[in-house]
Amino acid sequence: MMMMMMMKKMGRKVFSLLIVLFLVSHVVLKKCDAIWMTVPATGTKCVSEELQNNVVVLADYVVVSENDHSHLTPTIAAKVTSPYGNNLYNKENTTNGQFAFTTKEAGNYLACFWVDGHNPGGGDVSVNLDWRTGIAAKDWESVARKEKIEGVELELRKLEGAVEAIHENLLYLKGREAEMRMVSESTNSRVAWLSIMSLGVCIAVSTLQIWHLKRFFQKKKLI
Repeated sequence: MMMMMMMKKMGRKVFSLLIVLFLVSHVVLKKCDAIWMTVPATGTKCVSEELQNNVVVLADYVVVSENDHSHLTPTIAAKVTSPYGNNLYNKENTTNGQFAFTTKEAGNYLACFWVDGHNPGGGDVSVNLDWRTGIAAKDWESVARKEKIEGVELELRKLEGAVEAIHENLLYLKGREAEMRMVSESTNSRVAWLSIMSLGVCIAVSTLQIWHLKRFFQKKKLI
């Protein structure tokens, strides 16, 4: 009887753990939601995301036009830059496109869009951007075909990928926190030395002032 109760408790814990992992993977995979942007007729519209090193990014964009005729669809230009300003993607005079890259440096990656001349309506242009990163950019259909898995096994692989992505993100945040702590400690140390130097300068100036006043009064024979 005790054995059956223990088995039931273990089963409940495993089930709860699977639910938590499923919710976590759902949150991670939710990063593939599309972004609806309004690009002004004159100006640039940009989106950005802070990414760590060695992250896969896959994005599709398309101009959404109310006109059924393709020659009336406005054209745009798209440009993607890395945190250090390197061009990762650049395309002009287009109505749709796709770009993919693997991050080589940690930081803020920027994707900018602007109207590229051809705009029959003359107004703002709507652009649909599907931006996916990390595990959300992985082609799970190809994985399933290659490894011949499906159903629950495929979902478990997705959960495994989600856990790995979260683990890597935690390590990245831990590294950033350590870096910020070192910068804070260095700044505090410099401020402390600056305060000591300022106090020393004040004491030295006060001593010189007293010495100067004393000599002045001695010359005037006031003391």
